Amino acid sequence: MKVHKNDNVITIAGNARGKSGKILKVFREEQKVIVEGVNIIKRHSKASRNNPQGGITQREAPIHVSNVMVVCPKCNQPSRLGRKQIVDITTNRKTMMRVCRSCEEMF
Repeated sequence: MKVHKNDNVITIAGNARGKSGKILKVFREEQKVIVEGVNIIKRHSKASRNNPQGGITQREAPIHVSNVMVVCPKCNQPSRLGRKQIVDITTNRKTMMRVCRSCEEMF
């Protein structure tokens, strides 16, 4: 998956289309993400010892990864991501970096 925790994303499909937020959690097996302030659902909770009042609580529901697009930190536009292999000269190790396809910024 090309998205990671704490990435800024914008929703491109679904009920929350056009909303943006930060990724709070990534579910790799299900290919879903939870985005802060997007796809809010209501949960009805019964009264318990921890929550004696009970009631209705709101929280974010997961969204499929194909419905979000990463916002580039440099050009501040939603963009597709590529991958580029970088070689560290001192240690001679290869690492993969994510690259914005529109402005070629690595992050």
